Amino acid sequence: MAARTIVAMPRFLIERRFHVSEDQMPGVSRRSKQVAIDHYPEVVWEHSHVVVDDSGAVTTFCVYGAPDEAMLRRHADTLGQHDVVAVYEIAGDVTPADFPP
Repeated sequence: MAARTIVAMPRFLIERRFHVSEDQMPGVSRRSKQVAIDHYPEVVWEHSHVVVDDSGAVTTFCVYGAPDEAMLRRHADTLGQHDVVAVYEIAGDVTPADFPP
């Protein structure tokens, strides 16, 4: 039997600026999840950080697993209601526990 190689899915950090208010974000988030399920099942939403500035503008920093940046951008285009500010491929993760005194 041939050996199997498991290849990790690339992970990305996507910064998005939304055209909706903070109170509309739960609906947008549910729609984002459904768009992935219906059209991009390879896209996996890990978590998001939501920032609301003094003017009420909503920016998110979201971590996704996806085969490539292009698929992540297609998901974003299908979702709409926001601009993609930047997409970064994640090279790794660290925590304070990784650096003991």
